[in-house]
Amino acid sequence: MRYMLGMITGLALIASPALADTTEITVHYPMPGFFKDVMDKIATEYMHQHPDVKITFASPSATYEDGLQLMLREAGSPEMPDVSFIGLNRLRVLAERNIGVDLKPLIDKDSNFKSEGFSETLLQLARVHDRQVGLAFAASDPIFYYNADLVRKVGGDPDHMPTTWEGVFELAAKIQALGDGTAGMSYRWMGDDWMFSALLFGNGGSMLTADEKKVAFDGPEGLAALKTLDNMVKIGKMPNLSSDAMVQSFTAGKTGMFFWTTGALRSIIKGVGDKFELRTTKIPLLNPEKGHLPTGGNAAVMFTTNPAKQQAVYEFLKFAAGPFGESVVVPGTGYVPTNENAAKDEKYLKTFYDQNPLFRAGRDQIPLMVPWYSFPGNNGVKVTQTMVDDLGQLVEQKITPEEAQKAMAQDVSKLLPR
Repeated sequence: MRYMLGMITGLALIASPALADTTEITVHYPMPGFFKDVMDKIATEYMHQHPDVKITFASPSATYEDGLQLMLREAGSPEMPDVSFIGLNRLRVLAERNIGVDLKPLIDKDSNFKSEGFSETLLQLARVHDRQVGLAFAASDPIFYYNADLVRKVGGDPDHMPTTWEGVFELAAKIQALGDGTAGMSYRWMGDDWMFSALLFGNGGSMLTADEKKVAFDGPEGLAALKTLDNMVKIGKMPNLSSDAMVQSFTAGKTGMFFWTTGALRSIIKGVGDKFELRTTKIPLLNPEKGHLPTGGNAAVMFTTNPAKQQAVYEFLKFAAGPFGESVVVPGTGYVPTNENAAKDEKYLKTFYDQNPLFRAGRDQIPLMVPWYSFPGNNGVKVTQTMVDDLGQLVEQKITPEEAQKAMAQDVSKLLPR
């Protein structure tokens, strides 16, 4: 069978010629800059192995938030895709609205599921209470990118980078002192609460209390996280740039250290090219003994309510989140594997990490990864935005860490379920 690309409200990957008994699966995904090539490869291979299935891509969404809002608007309508890849911190929104298919009954009947590399640890990333909302597909953690040339230029040792934030700030100030528009560091705090939670969780803190009735970041762990962000500006001389500008400055060789998702690694490698020696390492934790890191990324979620199609969709989800899919998404982006067999099998990723040291930082932090917290109730997106707004005030040095903590606690408390 041959395959071709066409356009159906966006990119559509279509198996041709169609068979009378072909099952068509419509797939939606976010962030085409990260996932377009990955999705194309996975769909092509799946259709090669399953000639009775045709994968059609709906128009992708720019962000996880846009993708979620699209699914909420299309829920129950003919436009609803069979599958979408939803941000891990937004799965709760779907679960609380009973949107999407609980995969647990299908998994319970699947005698091969565990042997195919789907561990309990990774299943929990896409589970809300007892509902298996999806299968984790792309998982990421925050890592430490750095320009080894600039580090050497100020007398630093690229083989022994700082393991504390204080050490990062000291080195950043030296790099910034080089002048000529060079920044010592950038920390991608904007957009959502993920990188703030990296500081909070890295200090052993949590977003809400165990009963989810009150904020929990209003204590010492949260204040230390905010003071750290404040010191990135005060001591580390971090400029107030947009997310895109941070990436552009770093890949142009004008920023010494950059803290962001490992999922952007492949695009950063391409952006840097041969302009300087790029390296990566683990991100510092405020509390190395109790600290954890939030798991970013997305999960494959089933939306089709057609019983005749659900088994075919389930098999596609497993393929995408299985060893082959992970062997595509990890090298293609920088995400860490969510399937144990993919990481262990030489056919997939076992030798990849030996040959690609830049990818090891994200992998080595897997034991520290915990679910990206999802706020309860109908205001999850508003909660995130108000936190970002308050963090922005801090980065702009309009308020102190103490004032930022008070504002965040008050703003988030107003949006929690009563």
